[in-house]
Amino acid sequence: MELFPDIPFEAWHDTLATVHRFAQIVGKIRLAASPRRNHWWNVPFHVSGRGITTRPMTDGAAIFTIEFDFLDHRVDITSVSGERYSFPLAGHSVASFYQRVLSGLSTVGVNVRIAHPRPFDLPDSHRPFTEDTEHATYDPAAVTRYWQVLSQVNLLLEEFAAGYSGKTSPVHHFWHTFDIAMTRFGDTHVEHSSATDPVTREAYSRDVISFGFWFGDETFPEPAFYSYTVPEPSGLADEPLQPSAARWIERNNSHLATLRYAEVRTLPDPRVAVLDFYESAYQAGARRAGWDIAHWASPGGITDACLIAEPR
Repeated sequence: MELFPDIPFEAWHDTLATVHRFAQIVGKIRLAASPRRNHWWNVPFHVSGRGITTRPMTDGAAIFTIEFDFLDHRVDITSVSGERYSFPLAGHSVASFYQRVLSGLSTVGVNVRIAHPRPFDLPDSHRPFTEDTEHATYDPAAVTRYWQVLSQVNLLLEEFAAGYSGKTSPVHHFWHTFDIAMTRFGDTHVEHSSATDPVTREAYSRDVISFGFWFGDETFPEPAFYSYTVPEPSGLADEPLQPSAARWIERNNSHLATLRYAEVRTLPDPRVAVLDFYESAYQAGARRAGWDIAHWASPGGITDACLIAEPR
C-alpha cells in the first residue's frame, strides 16, 4: 500500500478523540496490571499485526491480554486459560465502552481496579469515564488508516533505533498523548524539583533524545514527525535540520524539531526524508549535549567492529 497515506487531522478529529479515550481506559488497566518498568516502559501499547496490544498482564492470579483489532474493529480480552470476551468498537460512547471492558474482564475472571477512572491530561480530565457520553464517534475507515500509518512509522522507528547501541526504549504507542515514539538515553542523572510531577520525573530521570510521530491535537492540528532533547542544551534550535522542510518550533517552553506529515508526502523519497530528519535531530541534540556520538554508533544495528569493517 501507499507509504504515508493521507490522514488529515480535521477529517477524523471526532473519531480520534473517541479512540484516544478508549485507549486510555485500556492503558490504565495496563498500568494497574503490569510490573513497573523504568521510564514507564510497562505502560504503552505495542503495534500488532491487526492493531495494538497491551501484551500479557496479570491481576495477581489470571494472565490476560487486551487487544484492539483495527481490521475487524473489535476489542479482544483473552486469558491464558482460554477464556475470551470480544465486542465491536463501533457504536460505543466512552461510558458504554468502559462498562463493556469491565464486564469483559469479569467474564474472563480478571479483577483489576483502575485507580483514577477518568482521562489523563485531556481537556475533560475531570469527567469520569462513566459519564462521558459525548465522545461516541467511530469511523472504521479512519481507524484502519490510523493503524496503517502507525505500523509504517513503527518500522521506520525500529530501523532508526538500530543506529544507536546505548540504552534505547522500545518503539511504543503512548495512550497519554497518542503518539508513537522511541527514545535514546544518555548516562546523566537529571535532577528535578520536588514540584515536578512524578510522571515527568520518572520519564526524564536521565538525559534523553526522543523521536516520534503524533496525529495532531488542538494545539497542533496536523500529523507530524518530531524530536526533542531533555534537558534541552543551549543553542539547540540553532542546529540545522534535514530535510529543508523541517523546523524547530517552540512548545511548552522548549524547542521541538518537527517535520509535517503533509510535507513529507510530497517529497521524492518520504522514507529517507524521515530517517534523515531523525538523524539530523539526533546529531543536533547529541552534539549540543556533549554525547559521545562515535562511541554509541551502531551502523545498521551492528556493534561488531569486524563486521562493520567488512565491505558490502
